[in-house]
Amino acid sequence: MVNYDTVLIRFGELSTKGKNRKDFIQRLYRNIQYILKNIEGLEYRKTHDRIYIKLNGADSEKVKEKLQKVFGISSFSFTEKVDSDIDAISETCLRIAKESDKKTFKMIAKRHDKSFPMKSDAINRTCAGNILQNTEITVDVHNPELEIRVEVHQNETYITSEKIPGAGGFPVGINGRVLLLLSGGIDSPVAAYELMKRGLQVEAVHYASPPYTSENARQKVLDLAAMVSEYQRDMKVHIINFTDLQLQIYKTAGDPYAVTLMRRMMFRLAEEVAKKNNCLAIATGESIGQVASQTLESMVCINDVIRIPVIRPLVCFDKLEIINLATKIGTYETSILPYEDCCTIFDPKNPVTKPSIEKAEFYENQFDYASLIKDALEKQEVVRVFPQKDEEDFL
Repeated sequence: MVNYDTVLIRFGELSTKGKNRKDFIQRLYRNIQYILKNIEGLEYRKTHDRIYIKLNGADSEKVKEKLQKVFGISSFSFTEKVDSDIDAISETCLRIAKESDKKTFKMIAKRHDKSFPMKSDAINRTCAGNILQNTEITVDVHNPELEIRVEVHQNETYITSEKIPGAGGFPVGINGRVLLLLSGGIDSPVAAYELMKRGLQVEAVHYASPPYTSENARQKVLDLAAMVSEYQRDMKVHIINFTDLQLQIYKTAGDPYAVTLMRRMMFRLAEEVAKKNNCLAIATGESIGQVASQTLESMVCINDVIRIPVIRPLVCFDKLEIINLATKIGTYETSILPYEDCCTIFDPKNPVTKPSIEKAEFYENQFDYASLIKDALEKQEVVRVFPQKDEEDFL
């Protein structure tokens, strides 16, 4: 029987990072150790192009489930470790083939130790020949049912017949920290996922409008934050009371410019929160043309009030693509719960789609928004959330 004793982890995109490669690998190494920290008995080792985890009897399914959530991993395999001896390698490959119910196979050998006396092609031919002589399985180099992978190192060789796709991207945190505007909708949790995949540590800001928004709406946002925090340990959520600003906006500007002014105020607030929490940019779940505030003209008008960069990872996604990704990461069903956020409780009838900066500034000059912003920032609540499924792993 196959007795997997080691996980072999491949880096993928990290290989392009040049002089910063060691930093990326070290960050990935720490992230892997953290997410697996409650699984006892694991031993870790890293090289310039691989990370190895010796299982020592640990539950491989639990390890697999957790590793699939770690950004920066291109793929990984559960392997058998044998001596770097061609007879031991060939016999292990033969046993794997015999235990398989597949009809076709392909050998994929890689010689990391260049002092090994056989080149990769020779290893492939030797192992394949042994399998062909002793089984009825045949070779198919283009579309094999079974792939047997061999990695030869100086003192040991790793053999596997399974290559599990990883989450890809970069290790979370390697590219800095951003502040995400997190609503209770479908888009912003997906944006969080995409930001983390590019190596960004995500904090969130949420705008609540009590008593118009409910405690259920607040909890829904925290639940969504907890779901996506699974990809980065935890998440800090800044909850800002937006009621006074929102009421003043509707009183001053009325229907057409209300959404534009609300977004401008949200960006001003987010910029201040970002600066105080070492976030290098703010981010949103906006997609061009999806709603009135997401036309290009609206984005220009809204961006005008801040100097900090704005990242929109979903800017060219269509709604179906966003829904599909929300379903994949498990946030969709929570996002569609019928608890309204501050952007939907005052549903404008005729929102402007091509707002001008001059007109937005005209309305804003009609009231003292600076003091309202200052008051909202002083009264903000900060909540740190943890992954819901494995909270004990992150305490």
